[in-house]
Amino acid sequence: MLKSLLIVDDSPVARMIIKKCLPAEHGLQIYEAGNGQEGVEQYRTHNPDLTLMDLTMPIMNGFEAVEHIRGLDPEAVIIVSTADIQEKVIQRVKDLGALYTMKKPPSKKSLTEALERGAEAFAQVQK
Repeated sequence: MLKSLLIVDDSPVARMIIKKCLPAEHGLQIYEAGNGQEGVEQYRTHNPDLTLMDLTMPIMNGFEAVEHIRGLDPEAVIIVSTADIQEKVIQRVKDLGALYTMKKPPSKKSLTEALERGAEAFAQVQK
């Protein structure tokens, strides 16, 4: 079961939408970061169970942040949240170690599915 979630997105509005789409009784400790570098720092500090990562951000983009986080923790569970769903982008984030890619903006259904998939992956790495 997931206990914590890190949302990495340079848009405060996008982070708010994600939080509003979470199931009412999610019970998750939420951490936020406004760029990839902050995301890596938040990951290092809080070691969240699941990270939702945007790709297009200033300072450090999501590709770099995924790579850094997976370097810190090869079993980190990361779901990329992006409007850019080109096959080459999806393949690149998979190659970097992201669990999968969720289309932005998320719906309650897509975010619930992401949390379920993230929880399954997290449970696997905890065994």
